[in-house]
Amino acid sequence: MSKLRFRVVEEAFHKKPVEVAAPAERPSEYFAKYVFNREKMFKYLPSKVYAKLIDVIDNGAALDRSIADEVANGMKRWAIEMGVTHYTHWFQPLTEGTAEKHDAFVEHDGKGGMLEEFSGKLLIQQEPDASSFPNGGIRNTFEARGYSAWDPSSPVFIVDDTLCIPTIFIAYTGESLDYKAPLLKALRAVNKAAVDVCQYFDPNVKKVITYLGWEQEYFLVDEGLYAARPDLLLTGRTLMGHEASKNQQLEDHYFGAIPTRVAAFMKDLEIQALELGIPVKTRHNEVAPNQFELAPIYEECNLAVDHNMLIMSLMRKIARNHGFRLLLHEKPFKGVNGSGKHNNWSLGTDTGVLLMAPGKTAEDNLRFITFVVNTLTAVYHHNGLLKASIMSATNTHRLGANEAPPAIISSFLGTQLSKVLDHLEESANEDLVSLGGKQGMKLDIPQIPELLIDNTDRNRTSPFAFTGNRFEFRAPGSESNCASAMIALNTAMADQLITFKKEVDALIEQGEPKISAIIKILRKYIKECKPIRFDGNGYSEEWKQEAARRGLDFETSCPIIFDNYLKPESIKIFESTGVMTRKELEARNEVKWDMYTKKIQIEARVLGDLVMNHIVPVAIEYQTKLIDNAYKMKSLFPEDEAKALSAENLAIIKQIAEHTAYIKERVDALVEARKVANKIEKEREKAIAYHDTIAPMLEQIRYHIDKLELIVDDQMWTLPKYRELLFIR
Repeated sequence: MSKLRFRVVEEAFHKKPVEVAAPAERPSEYFAKYVFNREKMFKYLPSKVYAKLIDVIDNGAALDRSIADEVANGMKRWAIEMGVTHYTHWFQPLTEGTAEKHDAFVEHDGKGGMLEEFSGKLLIQQEPDASSFPNGGIRNTFEARGYSAWDPSSPVFIVDDTLCIPTIFIAYTGESLDYKAPLLKALRAVNKAAVDVCQYFDPNVKKVITYLGWEQEYFLVDEGLYAARPDLLLTGRTLMGHEASKNQQLEDHYFGAIPTRVAAFMKDLEIQALELGIPVKTRHNEVAPNQFELAPIYEECNLAVDHNMLIMSLMRKIARNHGFRLLLHEKPFKGVNGSGKHNNWSLGTDTGVLLMAPGKTAEDNLRFITFVVNTLTAVYHHNGLLKASIMSATNTHRLGANEAPPAIISSFLGTQLSKVLDHLEESANEDLVSLGGKQGMKLDIPQIPELLIDNTDRNRTSPFAFTGNRFEFRAPGSESNCASAMIALNTAMADQLITFKKEVDALIEQGEPKISAIIKILRKYIKECKPIRFDGNGYSEEWKQEAARRGLDFETSCPIIFDNYLKPESIKIFESTGVMTRKELEARNEVKWDMYTKKIQIEARVLGDLVMNHIVPVAIEYQTKLIDNAYKMKSLFPEDEAKALSAENLAIIKQIAEHTAYIKERVDALVEARKVANKIEKEREKAIAYHDTIAPMLEQIRYHIDKLELIVDDQMWTLPKYRELLFIR
């Protein structure tokens, strides 16, 4: 294995960038080449069918099954022209990934031959095995039936030779078994609630769209080095590895020149993403070595989620073509920054108004303040739920470290907006503060133009920060499905807006003028949600104590944080908005606890295997060489001189013995602890046992392995080290 390490290091060092042929057309010309978008719909569908389908997409009209055959026929004609031979329902089960089963356009023609067919029935609905996906006990093996159903609001696309149809996934009994179904319900709920509130300011508003812009962070590691690290291969992170002498302390990687092999990967990825209609815009080096970021232009939330799931799959495939492996684990390497997926969230009307952006008139600004304050109030009342929506066994390693938001949800607003809210809270009159979009700042450097300065600064330690015309939810992890956070946030927002409207209407019915009623309720909310506002250092110990005094959720145990889904106030908002039932929430929590247990369980097994088959044998082999050297010194030199000359080696021999003895003892204890935990029947209690007893053991064992890595002869160490994993690119 040590030979493998040095061989893959040498091979990785000599690899050259893969040549990527750029299309002859401009990006705007090949954008959405493989997407059945409106342009293709118009071309391949009869005009009446096209009009009905657009009504479904734009206005949420019920899908008329009578047009399904004609839509399917149009899709098939386009797909066959593009060389497609198969189709699949593409859905997002509770695995954090996507699922697909490919079927060919093949049917018997009744004459001993075959023909290519694709009916409306096959487009609209299929029946995957629901018991084979995580379902929290909703489906048993003997009750396997589930349904996938077409989501017309997310366009069909082609990957390789397959037509991919975005779908929801539900149980035979109707419960959602995926992320898309509850997301669509949450978006519908927030649309209705926000339209009702918008009517106070503009009766012409008929629809409110939720927007999402995600920022995908990731690591790239040479595939040879990856293959020589069983922990990376099986768990997505390094379970051991001492920090390299140089990591990110010089701050020279962030926004630095993109390595040539990585630049080729990015170019290839961007071309294929644009062909699939994903509007990728930004690429750059991130803070940690071999860490990078990709970000698109914001889109409608449901489509943005689909595009993020698609691009993660695309990244994995393209990385392999370039001799890399993609790491989406939130903390693949200890001691350097982990990876997140910031969710930039906002609301906009069908009249072209961004509800989170200040306006030019007093009424515009009142509308802006209305939606900002209701957002803050929703986040305050459901901060624990929002934390549960982004928590996982993998994201736990990232949150709270000094490169990610803490595991306490708070909101940063910036000085100017904070002053506006404070003024509104304290003033007894109904004066409205005028907010400019941006303010100018001139620098005393002639060749630098005037800069436009946002009304908000940036606080990197804030999990939920206002950034000018949107809120940036920074806590989601890089591996996660954005839908999890978006379901919780949009449901909480919908419920809050419904409450706000009821309270305002009640005052209006009592004779209060509309504007006065709105301001009275906003003033009450500003006072109520003040504990969620925090502009200071979220990494500090003082903030943890202050958050507790404010009544914010400061729990750090992942399995216990999941309890927030089943609190009465959480069940109430999900059920009242029609997003999920108690049964669905309970099932999802069963899945979350089970997934947490299994991930820690796999890590424990992998660590035990590596210890007994790699670490301890190599350490003992090196120790044996030192012992042999000490004996030979005795035969060559007088006793006192031999003792003095061998003192350092004897000390190392002792250190190795102490470290290996501790490691073997803790690995045995780890096995016994797993046996005890595995006997626990309830998923919640089992997950807590894994969190409280087994997860800490992994770190204890790692400490001693990392010490051995510093001691043992480098030529004998079998696993690629951090300096190789992070700096060979």
